[in-house]
Amino acid sequence: MDQLNLIAWEGRTQSDAGGISAQTAALMHATLGDPNTTPPRAGDPLPPLWHWAAFPPMAPMAELGRDGHPVTGAFLPPLRLERRMWAGGMLRFHAPLKVGERLQRRSTIKSVTEKESAAGPMVFVTVEHMIFGETFRAIEERQDIVYLPIPDSYAPPKKRPMPERPSLHRSHAMTEPMLFRYSALTFNAHRIHYDLAFAREVEHYPDLVVQGPLQATLLMQAAVKHKGRVPDDFHFRGVHPMFVGKSLEIMATEEDCALALVAGQDGHQGMQATAIWEETV
Repeated sequence: MDQLNLIAWEGRTQSDAGGISAQTAALMHATLGDPNTTPPRAGDPLPPLWHWAAFPPMAPMAELGRDGHPVTGAFLPPLRLERRMWAGGMLRFHAPLKVGERLQRRSTIKSVTEKESAAGPMVFVTVEHMIFGETFRAIEERQDIVYLPIPDSYAPPKKRPMPERPSLHRSHAMTEPMLFRYSALTFNAHRIHYDLAFAREVEHYPDLVVQGPLQATLLMQAAVKHKGRVPDDFHFRGVHPMFVGKSLEIMATEEDCALALVAGQDGHQGMQATAIWEETV
């Protein structure tokens, strides 16, 4: 690939307006929330990571690629590698967002890096977001996006075992309705999450793929419930695809003022995360 052309995309910026209405918060709660609690109302704090539904991609149908993603070239660099995945990220929380308030997101492409792997070329794109409420900066966020060639067959990465003695253990059923609802709430049209024929025949997965952001949100929920408050920092990265039809196991172990969390299936990890609280209460 043209490395100079890739570098030219570094520093590009984009601004978006958004928000989570009380109705959308109720839909998020119906999908992800504790059924024994009421959904957050206008003016209530927005649960962490629900802001991923606040800035839906607005590409018209004519600007979607065959995988359902908006085609690249407007903000993200145009790459010939067809498999696009949100590999991981980091968030730092400064203040809570509120249900119903007007939000702003300022995004910058920080780096575009090409690498070679055993499976072929890879391109990593790092995007930084600053997210503001009506009166303050609320969240600093980094998203790591990886572009890969679609393989001829499914070749899973090496499996990593789940913790043997976790401090917490929760389980969430990963069903087709769950994946569909989360894709709808985040306006994510990537077909590997709802189109079984596409997932199997084009991207060569064995089944529908559980969204990385959904896994991260469930990990965050477990961390908040365990500690009783939102962490100051949250890091996560995907290490193995997770699939529909099996429960997603959430486990964590204590590490000083942090929780080391994992989400997994069949005894192996799908996502790793670390939640950090800088001060005790």
